[in-house]
This record gives sequence, C-alpha cells and structure tokens, in this order.
Amino acid sequence: MLEQARMITANAKRGEAIVLGTTLLLERPRSEVVTARLLATAHGVYEVRIGGTPVSDAVLAPGWTSYQWRLAVQEYDVARFVDDGVAIEVLLGNGWWRGHLGFGGAGIDYGDAIGFVGELKVTYADGSVQVINTTRDWAARRSDTVENDLYDGQRIRARRRLATHPLSVRELEFDRSTLVHAIKPPVIRHEAIRPKKIETTAPGATLVDFGQNLVGWVRLRARGPSGKKIVVRHAEVLEHGALATRPLRGARATDTFVLSGGDDVFEPTMTFHGFRYVEVSGYPSALGADDLEAVVVHSAMDRTGTFRCSSEKVNRLIDNAVWSQRGNFLDVPTDCPQRDERLGWTGDLAVFAPSAAFQFDVSDLLHGWLLDLAEETRHAGYVPYVIPNLFGLPTRRRSFKRIGQAMGPTAVWGDAAVWVPEALWHAYGNRDRLADHYPAMVMHLASVEQRLSESGLWDTGFQFGDWLDPTAPPDKPLSSKADRGVVATACLYRSASFAAAAAAELHRPDDARRWRALADRTRAAFVEHYVDGHRIRSDAPTAYALAIHFGLLDDDVRRSAGDRLAQLVAENGYRVATGFAGTPYVTWALSETDHVDAAYRMLLQEANPSWLYAVTMGATTIWERWDSMLPDGTINPGEMTSFNHYALGAVVDWLYKVVAGINPATPGYERLRLQPVPGPGLTWAHGTLETRHGHVECGWRREGHLIEVTTVVPEGVQADVVLPDGSRTTADEGAHVFRCTVM
Repeated sequence: MLEQARMITANAKRGEAIVLGTTLLLERPRSEVVTARLLATAHGVYEVRIGGTPVSDAVLAPGWTSYQWRLAVQEYDVARFVDDGVAIEVLLGNGWWRGHLGFGGAGIDYGDAIGFVGELKVTYADGSVQVINTTRDWAARRSDTVENDLYDGQRIRARRRLATHPLSVRELEFDRSTLVHAIKPPVIRHEAIRPKKIETTAPGATLVDFGQNLVGWVRLRARGPSGKKIVVRHAEVLEHGALATRPLRGARATDTFVLSGGDDVFEPTMTFHGFRYVEVSGYPSALGADDLEAVVVHSAMDRTGTFRCSSEKVNRLIDNAVWSQRGNFLDVPTDCPQRDERLGWTGDLAVFAPSAAFQFDVSDLLHGWLLDLAEETRHAGYVPYVIPNLFGLPTRRRSFKRIGQAMGPTAVWGDAAVWVPEALWHAYGNRDRLADHYPAMVMHLASVEQRLSESGLWDTGFQFGDWLDPTAPPDKPLSSKADRGVVATACLYRSASFAAAAAAELHRPDDARRWRALADRTRAAFVEHYVDGHRIRSDAPTAYALAIHFGLLDDDVRRSAGDRLAQLVAENGYRVATGFAGTPYVTWALSETDHVDAAYRMLLQEANPSWLYAVTMGATTIWERWDSMLPDGTINPGEMTSFNHYALGAVVDWLYKVVAGINPATPGYERLRLQPVPGPGLTWAHGTLETRHGHVECGWRREGHLIEVTTVVPEGVQADVVLPDGSRTTADEGAHVFRCTVM
C-alpha cells in the first residue's frame, strides 16, 4: 500500500496550511478510463480536489488514530473527476498531528512537520495502468489559511486565494509499517443550522444563538473592504449575558476571517468547535440570519434507534444524549469537544457504549478505536486512560506526562477493553471482531491480576472510583462516597465474567476456565471482605448498584441489597447520588430487584442532581457534571466543566431495554427479547431499533389497569415476549398487539 509514493511537505510557518499539487496528462483518452482510485493519508489533516472539485465529503481526514502504530489510509473512487488533464490539489493542515494537544498547557505534538502521501491509480480498458505518486516533483504554495489549530481555531485571509506564494517541496521519512486501511467512517458535514436569535451586545459585536449546542464551525458570508477582519468566538453557554469562555480553559476557540474586498464565503474546515453561541465582531454591516450558519460535523453514522414517551422532558433527555454522541463521536469518541482536551477517555465510553449502540450504528467507528486501544495497551502494559494515548508522548508539561506514567490500570477506564467489545458483541453479534478485540481483554485482565492484593481484591493503586460523585466538592472530582476498592473489585468481576464468555464463544476453553476462575475468586473475595450481612462497604448507592447489576450477590443478599438501595434513593429524595461508575447501573439495579417504581421516580426527578435538572435549565446536550450550571444560571466553579459530555447520559441503555423493552435474546438480535416494564409517571413509551436482522419496535400504553403492548418483529426473526403481568409468549415476524391487566 502506497509502496512508491513519498510523503511530501513544504517549508511554511507552523500555523499555515499549505497546498500541494500536480498536473498531468492521461496516457489514454478519458473515454478509455475504467477505474481511477486514489489512496491518501497524512501526518496532519487533508482535503483533496481534482479539477477543483472535492473528491469526497470527508473533512479532517485521515482522522485521529494512534499514529505511532496505525495511520489510516483512505481510498476514493475518483473516476468521475479525472479528465484528459488531471489537476490535483491537496490542502494540508495541522489537525491532531501537530496540534498542541492535551490540557493544562501540555502542548503535545506527534511530530514537527506535517506531510501528505498519495497514489492515484488509473486503469484503462486495455488493462494498462497509470500511477501518479506524490514526489518532491509536486508543487507547493501557501493557502489562504494562515493559522490552523484544533483548539484555537483558524485564521483565513481571503486575498491569499488569488496569490501563488510558491514554496519548496521536500520529502519526509515515515514508517510505512504503520499504514492500515481506514476502518472508521469519515468525518463529514451533516446539516447546517440557521441562527435562532441575533442581538447586538456591544459596539461592533453581535451575539448569535443557534438554539442547539453542537460541534462543527460557522460558515460565514460577507462583503466589505479588503483587509477588514471579522472575529468569531465560540461558547456553549452564556453567563451574565456574555459568552462563557472559562470552561474552554486554554482553548481560544476563535476563527478570524480577513476580507478580500469582494463577495467572500469563509468555512474553517481545519478546526472544530463545541458551541451554541458565537460572538461576531467586525462584521462590515448589520449581521442577518442569512449571513451565517452553524455546520454540524461528526463521523458518518446511521441513526438506528429512537425512543419516545409521554414525558417531553425525557424525550429532550434522549435528544440531548443523541446530540452529545454526535458531537463527541468525531473520529474518536471523546470526553468533550470544546475545551483544551477532546481526548478519547476510556471510562466515558466504557459506560456509554451500550447507549451509543442504540442511538447510532457505531460498529466500525468503535472497532477502529478498539484496534488503537489494543496497540496502545500492548505498548503501555495496561489500558491507558485516553485512546489515542497522549500520556505516552513528549510534552512540555512534566505533570501531564506523569499522570500517564504513575497510575497503571484502573477500573471502569481500563475495563473499556472489555465492556466496549461486550456492547458491540450484543449489538452486532460479529464474532470475527470479538476475536479481534479479545487480545486487549487478556492484556487488561493480566495487568490487573498482577496488582491484586493478597485478599484477592483490587484495592491497590490509583483509582478514579465513582468519578464526579455529585457530593464531591467542585475542585475534588475524585472524592466519592463509594469505596474505591468496592468499585474496582466489582468491575473486575464483570470484566472477567465477560472475558470467560468471550473465550468460550471463540473456542478457547483453557482461557474460558482461566477467566471464570478469576471471576469466581473475585466474587468470593468481594463477598468476604465487602459484604457485612446485608450491607456493602461504604453503604453508597454506587456500591449497591454495581454489586446487584454485575451479579456479585447471592439471591437473599441481592434482595436485601436492592431494598437498601431503594431506601437510600428514597432518603435522597430520588435525586441521583452516583458518579460515572454508578450512574449507568443504578436504575438497572432498582428495576432488577423489584423497585422499578423507585427507578422511574429517579428518572423523572427534576431537582438537582438529576437527569432532568439539566433539561429544566435549557440544556440541549448532556453535561459533564450534574450541576455544570447552577440554578442561578452561573457556571460550576470547578476548573473542569463541560456542557457536552455523554457519560451521564448512559441511562439511555436502560430506557431502551427496560422502559421500551428492546433486548437481544442472542448477540446481534438474531433472536429478540421484548420485555417492556411500565412504571409510574409515564402513560406510554415506544422504542425502535434498526438491527442487522431488520426493523424492531416495542412499546406500551397504559389506560387505567389495562396495558397494551405493541411490537414489530423483523422477517425471519422470533421474539420472546414478556408482558408486564409476567405472562410470556413467542412472536414471529410482523406487527403484534398484546394486552394485559396490571393492578
């Protein structure tokens, strides 16, 4: 792959994007072209045009992988673009390769120079082939982008579009063994959103509200004097009527457009921002709704699931989770898309992956990310906390590097090596990919085994614990009520149990016995050291939620643990009392121990902290903290506050599986289990899912004591249907209506 092509670059300032190009003649008439395929990748991000036309809808290609080990190569069908004379131009920018990545001024780059490598292969009707490779014979010039940075933004000078500014081309050495065919879907533009409100806030400054917190950039049209500068600043929320930029930390999130004197259109495609609001200053006339639009950008993913119910606030919660997934699934599943971070934190995805697989088809995106995880784990010796692993790269800030070097494996975050493949296995049932992901499971569990105490507990080393417990002070996110050893040991049991099941599925009986034995030892140690009668150490909701949902307790203790969890929930006024570790599982634990009423009351609670508190505060995405915005409209004083952070939206999985009742009876939904569980506060709920085997629906409606359940089963699939009264039946393909009475 790309055997003869050279990686090329040009000498320019660090912030500048450059244009590389060549022009050539076809060796045969255009009418004899059968195929024309372009292979391309870069250290940086690139856009290719042939004859002035983009060869694809992709932006920010090749995306972000663990560049030291895997550099994705894209393939494009460009036959419709080639003519007798082929003019190729490549816009090349910094992207993630040379992007000052990391938080707290870490300033991490993968390399000092950006570069592009490509091969155009044209096949003619007579079987002959013409190959055009990147070489130092290509030409180069400056582009109209004089600054580009993912965190800070892009500066475009429109007048430079007409200038040549030639540059010298040179070749770069790179490791060809890192080249892999692209697996993840491309990042593309999805929609454009017009302003909902425009108001002048100061002389020369205009505040624009797009009505939705989103990820992408602003496309702006303007006409004014040559050299006139327009500045666009971005923020997710307002505070005291102005852009709230403190949560951005070190990210400037500012685009600057310099006018040419004619009709200009600016679109900063070499950066991205998380924002709902922009402040535009320097616009040469009164800014109108037709002058700008917000372009929504994220990985190409098909929407697969929908959920609606009788509560519009719950429906908004679902919409918020969808928007947070869209914004953070931008090639890498990130924690947040706006501040100086935007990293693939493993813990966030570990808990959200099942929800993600309901909302969109994430099979390819997360498969590619997991291949990066395996490589990073192989080199680090444990699952890093972010994938790609920035902590292993050189940094100007010593404290940032020490974070990654000192910790070792951690629960939830490290368990992404097991829990994300588990979610994909249940959602898509792809055995080959399960086999691809299995080695990382082994590496994770092996790294944890080495660190267990003599008691068999995972109570040693650093742990994130129940990260962002709502009782934690704003500046101490690690503080939590739940004992960290309880959390970690429970997570180890879950991971070892699924690894055993995966090994059995993959016909690895020795491995299956090994991981089953580890799971059994872990469960026994958990019960011996953490369960006292019918209480679990720390007596915290997260401790009970994990122990119940992960299956660590015998039936009698499980029932009493469920009663205690329900009691704690009631004593807390049905407000959420869990952080990242416990939140995805607390409603599960309640509904699994016959406390579904308490789970529904938690779901519908609007007081802070709760899922619906943010909805009542006008949120259009999931917040990082339960109280990222305080009731008075000011922002949480903590240094770390994001308004687009999907982890606490992991309740979506429970809404689809329990409230709507859509479950896979076998991996990939080859057989269904449709088991809706109605509860107080809702009069109806309905979910749909596009599976590998077809369209599924399940929902219910209550009228007095009568509950009507409706289902749709795909062709060739059977469903085990469990009605709210406990009765069971089997449904074949087609639409069905069932009725039962529940007192």
